[in-house]
Amino acid sequence: MNDIILELKDISKSFDDHKVLNGISIQVKQGEFVTLLGSSGCGKTTTLRIIAGLESPDAGTIYLHGEDITKLDPNKRDVNTIFQSYALFPHMNVEANIGYGLKIRKVKKEEIKTRVKKVLELVQLEGFEKRMPSELSGGQKQRVAIARAIINNPKLLLLDEPLGALDLQLRRQMQLELKRLQKKLGITFIYITHDQEEAINMSSRIVVMKDGQFQQIGTPDEIYYHPKTSYVAKFVGDANILRGTVVGKDGDVLKISVGEVTINLLHKDHCYNVNDTVLLAVRREHIEIPGGRMSLQAEIIEKSFAGGMLRMVFRLSDGQEIVASRQGINYHLEVGDTTTIGFSEACVVIVEDEENRGGKDEN
Repeated sequence: MNDIILELKDISKSFDDHKVLNGISIQVKQGEFVTLLGSSGCGKTTTLRIIAGLESPDAGTIYLHGEDITKLDPNKRDVNTIFQSYALFPHMNVEANIGYGLKIRKVKKEEIKTRVKKVLELVQLEGFEKRMPSELSGGQKQRVAIARAIINNPKLLLLDEPLGALDLQLRRQMQLELKRLQKKLGITFIYITHDQEEAINMSSRIVVMKDGQFQQIGTPDEIYYHPKTSYVAKFVGDANILRGTVVGKDGDVLKISVGEVTINLLHKDHCYNVNDTVLLAVRREHIEIPGGRMSLQAEIIEKSFAGGMLRMVFRLSDGQEIVASRQGINYHLEVGDTTTIGFSEACVVIVEDEENRGGKDEN
C-alpha cells in the first residue's frame, strides 16, 4: 500500500436535492497521470474540488499517503491546483507570480530566486522573469501557472481543464509538454477534461464519469479497446453499438446472431442465456467495406469526406445503423447504394447497457 498516494472511499456529494457524486471510490498510485473524463455535469470538477479541500463531501473519506485529510483545510493539504483561468496576479511579473507561495511561507529571497529559475528552465521560459502576464501568450501563461504549482513540490497536482482556453495546435503542443514534465518530476497528476483524445494521449489511467459515478477505470487501451458499458464505448471513440441475440452457448463461447450472420465470442461472464439480447461494441475504424467472411447487407444512407477522414453511415436490413470511418480512403459508393460490410470477431466487445447498470466503481 506504500505506493498509494491518494484514495477516495465512498465519496458522495449533493447540492440542494441534486446528487452530484454517488459513492465514488478510487486508489491512485504515486507518479500516475490519472484523467477524469466526462461531459459537463458528470461530477469531475466537484471531485477535484473535494480532493483540494474546496468542497466537503457529504459522506466518504479522502486519504493522502494514508492520512485522513477529509476535514483538513485546503492550505494544509500537500496539493496544488491549476485552473483553466490560470489565476495569475496581473500586477506581478512572472518571477513574483511563481515565487508568491514561497514568499508567503517566508522562504529566503535568494532561495526563491534560485527555485524560480529552476522551474522556469523546466517549463522552458528562461529569461521571462520580468515579463508581466499581459505580455505573455496563452501558452506562456499556462507554463507560468504550471511553474507556480510545481515550485512547492506538491505530492499531488490537480489540473482542471488547464488547456481548454488554448487553440488546437497549441493545445496539442502543451499536451506533450505536460506529459514530459509529469514524467520528469514524478508528481502525481489528477487531470480533468471532456476531450477523449486528450485523455487517451496523456493518461496512464482514465476514469470515465457519468452522472456522478465511475463508469470504468482503466488504461487508455483498456478504455478504448475493452469498454465495459455502452456509454464508455460511445463516449470514448464513438463506437457502434449493435443489438444481437444469443442463439447458443458452448462453454465460454457465446453464439450471437446479428442481422443475417452469427458470430462466436469468447465471454467468461456466464450471465447470458439463449434468447437474451446483448449489446456489441464495434469501433468505426474496424468496419470492413466490403465485408469479408462476416458480411452484412447494408444500404449507404450518409457519406461525407472532410479533413482527410471518410465517414459513411450504413443501415442494416433490421434497421440498425453502423458508422464506418477511414483516414485518407475514398470508396466509389454513393448514398442509396447497397453493399456488404463486416467486422472481425476479434474487434467485437460485449458491453453492459449503461442504462441498467448499477454504477459500481472499480479500481
